[in-house]
Amino acid sequence: MEIGIPKETKDQEFRVGLTPSIVRTLIDRGHQVYIETNAGLGSSFPDTQYIQAGAKIVPTAAAAWDREMVVKVKEPLSTEYLHLQKNQILFTYLHLAANRTLTEQLIDTGVSAIAYETVELPDGKLPLLSPMSIIAGRLSIQFGARFLEKQQGGSGVLLGGVPGVQPGQVTILGGGIVGTEAARMAVGMGAQVTILDVNVDRLSYLETIFGSRVTYLYSNASNIETAVRNADLVIGAVLILGKRAPILVSKALVGEMKPGSVIIDVAVDQGGCIETLRPTSHTNPVYLESGVVHYGVPNMPGAVPWTATQALNNSTAPYVIKLADRGLEALTLDLNLAKGMNIRSGKITHPAVHEVFPDLPSIQPEPK
Repeated sequence: MEIGIPKETKDQEFRVGLTPSIVRTLIDRGHQVYIETNAGLGSSFPDTQYIQAGAKIVPTAAAAWDREMVVKVKEPLSTEYLHLQKNQILFTYLHLAANRTLTEQLIDTGVSAIAYETVELPDGKLPLLSPMSIIAGRLSIQFGARFLEKQQGGSGVLLGGVPGVQPGQVTILGGGIVGTEAARMAVGMGAQVTILDVNVDRLSYLETIFGSRVTYLYSNASNIETAVRNADLVIGAVLILGKRAPILVSKALVGEMKPGSVIIDVAVDQGGCIETLRPTSHTNPVYLESGVVHYGVPNMPGAVPWTATQALNNSTAPYVIKLADRGLEALTLDLNLAKGMNIRSGKITHPAVHEVFPDLPSIQPEPK
């Protein structure tokens, strides 16, 4: 199979779809890989490493896109829509629930669109979302500490405090992978941490990890309001598979937060759980609303591409190899991968995406 790896076009997105080591594996299996020049440079993988692995370097995005399968990191942007082709396999993060325009484009062009974030194991785990969730969770505290600095528009609170001065208050909405990793970093810095989740069993599990260093609250309106009002840093870490994140923090509640406090919503690419938060970029990551610093970069792991690209490839490689070897037949052989299919033959195939866009063409499983 011919596999194309275009350079990412999202603002300051330095990750790349495949590392040279995975390219070498594909070449050894008889496939051809076409890499847009300098696509891996931001992740510290120069063209020379891809050439040594057996890939062909192509000068334009069009030359990389004009292949049977395209492997990316982030969803195609509007400037890339013209490259989409009928029956082409697109394997990348898509997050369609928050992007009707892209959903319609994928339907209209007849692409077979497989989303990393909806590949699902029998136990409900999301193997291709987890590595980036770990990184985003840890970065959320790193960035939160930065934007709490007075020079960045924050309140000037040091998350870890110092002897004689209380530490910063961190409120984490959601106790999944993102929330867990955010708590791990915040606790390590010495902050006072509160995690809210609707799953009591999950809260009990988190207590076995962090013990008395974290406060664990059931996520209801009253507890959210109290925890958000008291917070110096709020982390949105809510994920509902294939759907928009629910709004947990209203505009009115944001107005009651302390001046100079910071909100970081890791779920922004799924619509976000903070009413006042909108997508931003690495170039312009924050804005001020109601006296609160809002951070809404949807590709946070792009800030650490050397780590993030390798972590992502460690998880995506087995699926890329299956698709390269067997094409779409791989979906019938691997039901976990099959759950990643969002759009095929001009129709939505994932039930969660159909629920968000019920008016668009779809293929739904027959009732049992």
